[in-house]
Amino acid sequence: MPQEADRAGFATVPTGTAAPPGIAAPSRVAGPPLLASRLTPPPPPEPAVLRPRLVDRLERGAAGPVTLLLAPAGWGKTALLSGWARAARSGPAPVWVSVADGDTAGRLWAYLAAALRTAVAGNPEEGPPPPVPDGPPRPEQVEALAAALAEREHQVLLVLDDLHRVTDPAALAGLEFLLRHGDGRLRLVAAARREPQLSLHRWRLAGELTVLGPDELSFTVDEVADLLVAHGVPVPAEAVSRLTSRTAGWPAGLRFAALALGAGVDPARAVDHFTGDQPDVAAYLRGEVLAPLDPAARDVLRLGAVAVALHADLAVTVTGRADAGRLLAEAARDGGFVQSDGGSPPWYRPHPLLADLLRDELSRLPADELRELHRRAAGWFAAHDRPAEALRHALAAGEWADATDLLITRWPELAPGEPDRAAAPAPPEPPAEAVRRDPELALAAAAERAYAGDPAAAGGQVRRALAHAADLPAPRRDRFRRLATAVEISLARLADDHQEVRRAADRLLATAPGGPTASTVPGVPTASTVPGGPAGPGVDPRAGSVDADDVRAVAGAALGLVTLAEGDLPAAGGWFGTALAAARRAGRPRTELLCASRSAVLEAARGALRAAEEHARAALSMPPCQGWSSRADCGYAYLALALVAWHRDRPAEAAAHLALAGPAGAEPGGAALAALCRAGLLADGGQPATASRTLTAARTVAPGGEMAAWLTAGEAQLRAAAGDLGGARALLDETGGDPTDPALALASARLWLRSGDPRAAERALPDWTDPAATGWPLPVRLGAGLLDAALAGAAGDGRRAGRLLEEVLALAEPEGCRRVFTRAEPGVRDLLATHRDTGTAYWATVDDLVRDVDARRTDGTPEVPARALDEPLTERELTVLRYLQSILTNVEIAAELSLSVNTVKTHVRNIYRKLDATRRREAVRRARELRLI
Repeated sequence: MPQEADRAGFATVPTGTAAPPGIAAPSRVAGPPLLASRLTPPPPPEPAVLRPRLVDRLERGAAGPVTLLLAPAGWGKTALLSGWARAARSGPAPVWVSVADGDTAGRLWAYLAAALRTAVAGNPEEGPPPPVPDGPPRPEQVEALAAALAEREHQVLLVLDDLHRVTDPAALAGLEFLLRHGDGRLRLVAAARREPQLSLHRWRLAGELTVLGPDELSFTVDEVADLLVAHGVPVPAEAVSRLTSRTAGWPAGLRFAALALGAGVDPARAVDHFTGDQPDVAAYLRGEVLAPLDPAARDVLRLGAVAVALHADLAVTVTGRADAGRLLAEAARDGGFVQSDGGSPPWYRPHPLLADLLRDELSRLPADELRELHRRAAGWFAAHDRPAEALRHALAAGEWADATDLLITRWPELAPGEPDRAAAPAPPEPPAEAVRRDPELALAAAAERAYAGDPAAAGGQVRRALAHAADLPAPRRDRFRRLATAVEISLARLADDHQEVRRAADRLLATAPGGPTASTVPGVPTASTVPGGPAGPGVDPRAGSVDADDVRAVAGAALGLVTLAEGDLPAAGGWFGTALAAARRAGRPRTELLCASRSAVLEAARGALRAAEEHARAALSMPPCQGWSSRADCGYAYLALALVAWHRDRPAEAAAHLALAGPAGAEPGGAALAALCRAGLLADGGQPATASRTLTAARTVAPGGEMAAWLTAGEAQLRAAAGDLGGARALLDETGGDPTDPALALASARLWLRSGDPRAAERALPDWTDPAATGWPLPVRLGAGLLDAALAGAAGDGRRAGRLLEEVLALAEPEGCRRVFTRAEPGVRDLLATHRDTGTAYWATVDDLVRDVDARRTDGTPEVPARALDEPLTERELTVLRYLQSILTNVEIAAELSLSVNTVKTHVRNIYRKLDATRRREAVRRARELRLI
């Protein structure tokens, strides 16, 4: 046997190098000596952090022919593979090869030969090992090896680390042949910084390719907490979330942070001071991230760091390079350190720590060059309807007149719904002499700081402006008063001072033509107190006449935000509706987006699902919603779509939209509605305890009014479903006796029915047929009607039960409400089935509802799919996905959407990847299973 092995090209002399448990020791081969360190997995970094979700992904991926870990430097690829390879497992022990820079085809195959010999040597009972060549394999050798592998009983699991270092396409040709023709006996698991030169499309189309990218490899908040605990660094939960956001989950950055925090006396405070320009982090980023890039790409990233995010046209304008867009796209191709928002055309943003380093390098430019970059950026943003960004760059460039003009002409869009706390340095303060000449310049600086969420700096600028406002001529004082009041609204919003928001909004409304007498801004006299009498009609020398719609839009939006935060949904809806109409008339897209997105959420919460869906999608299609700006406003639109999908019992679609609604949770109203949706999905997915905790946490910070009642009713129902009837009753009793809110009354009636007292349930049930009930939220009214029908059926009054059920279906059908039926009490299913058989105008709907309930009972599984999307589809990808149902080609879809064919192809590839599909039909089927279409 040894002689046969030698003739086949094998050497059976062990190297003597100790291998980790589960890893076979490499064998010595003829030719140049091989490094044992390249044939064994390196020890994982200490302290090690277990990441079971990724190990599970690797295990599942290794069951197929090719698994790739594709991410830039420092994303933990080697550490993950090493820990996984060293772990004990029931399957074959993997063999390891680390690729080195400059490996020729011959050198790579020398290591591959040693690794494959190691694998086959571990199974001597299968007979003589296959003939593995020591150098670049000839075609006949590769065919013989593939045939020998195909005859083996056990699989060979090969791990290749740093596969991106292979630059010779011929070096991998033999390996690809073995993967394709070895009858599945060879499994490849590889780590690389970019896609290797293999025909990956073959496995991708066959659904046999597993890819873990930066999004999957990034640390979650829980994993960051585990890492800090392993390093012995005590950090509060809020600081852990901030650190996760600050590092975007980048594993190497987190380890740098853990070391830095461990060396300080106040780790929680040190989190806010951990930046990418610190020496260790900067050296890593320069050497591993920036150095491999093309010098032109580095230059674009460095100069483009003048802005928080870059559009291709903006990059061209700022850098002066016609190819800046292409270079950005190439830098973002591998993800991780340059991220794309997936839009068309996309916006690009560097990783937060890389952005710190790039801004540090940018700051070393001569002052006049830096001002010129800001001047170019200001011009581009002003021309593309982004006044807040234009104002910041105009101030940074020292273009004082431009900054003041932006405030005067665009002030309605500088009062944010939520501050944009983008990590951008504050522009310098305008000089005292410039403020003396034009106090409105200080107001412009105040508006920029308020928009950035810096109330202290904004307040200081307002005081500077007021100190010089008394000397303004009368018409200028009127304009100054209006602008100062708008800034005060923003400051009151930042301070969460609702009463001051109302007072400032009243003062602003008083400045509109035909409004009541204007209140004064402290320190600024009104025109009527100026010697010589009133100033006239309020003509603005630079902005024209005062636009009443602008005033109504800003004041109405501010009042809508306040009432929404307080839980007064009807009042909030009224203010947003008024402000939305005014913003449209005035042509203020940002204010329109703010009002449209909130209106959509309020409509969805109250059951107007068709209108909510229409308004939410219209909001997402608005230009200000592209890129990373207006994230909270876009988040509300996604929250509206999540609520619509939830009420229509499309849990996977609801979860996908809810994942994109994150920024909406920063406001109390948005947080409460998001908690309701999230808890419902958790309960539907078989996690009632987690759902109940979600609602408990939300109730502690929720506003009053309807939303508080909905949260209480939802939690009571969850407790009752879990068998805690006493806890549910105690929770409802906290409302103060008999609940008057219909949602609480409905929850009480359901609780009595669960307790076995249908008569008490009838007494507690709110009268959903009363004319006043038309003002209830539709889901509450439907729930009351359905329970009324169920009680009638249980009492033997089938005629009345059928009549009530038909009325409920008539209310539900136009909006497509389904969840109230499919997640109702068990007896409702039989009630629906009887109604279907006795005749109904909604036979198809009722039949579909009964089938859904029966399917869930048969499967015995939660309605949420067992494997939901790891990464939700973007809005544009959802649009393309709907077209994939048709017979249109990619070219025709591109024409329909006014996109390039390459852009559509990119979206299709992303759709296939996210849906784990390999062809159009499979993607459509998978999407329908997830109720995405």
